[in-house]
Amino acid sequence: MEKIFRAYYLSPIGTVEITATEEAIVSVLFTEETAQPNAPNLPICLTDCLQQLNQYFAGERKTFELPVASAGTNFQEQVWHQLEKINFGQTLSYYDLSVQLGNLGAIRAVGSANGKNKLLLIRPCHRVIGANGQLVGYAGGLWRKKWLLAHERKINGTHQLTLFG
Repeated sequence: MEKIFRAYYLSPIGTVEITATEEAIVSVLFTEETAQPNAPNLPICLTDCLQQLNQYFAGERKTFELPVASAGTNFQEQVWHQLEKINFGQTLSYYDLSVQLGNLGAIRAVGSANGKNKLLLIRPCHRVIGANGQLVGYAGGLWRKKWLLAHERKINGTHQLTLFG
């Protein structure tokens, strides 16, 4: 069994727990637990992830360039691949994603796959909204989703967020 490494990043919206193997990031999740000090000699992919998260929250990075290891079904992997295509500061609906996948009947399945994404921020599931433009579902909490979208739009110079009223 591969050794799993763990590190914590203190973001402006809470602690992010990152797990990785020696070669790839396995998960990036918000946690309510108290962050532990990061161990010395973390794998390069983990130190790169910490650095890229810092750049993202500082407004200096719009995409992540990290090796990732995910374990999803073929359909989940297809949905997660589509998440990576959503531009920084933009949103798509679950319906839009099902259209991109060529399966209009898959809206609920797209939502389910989105909810199983363990690589928050790296696979930007916070950019997926309801068809009516409302914020729905986010593993990190809707308040974080709102903050992340506002952060990205501020960096892009599009401050007005119509979906928040």
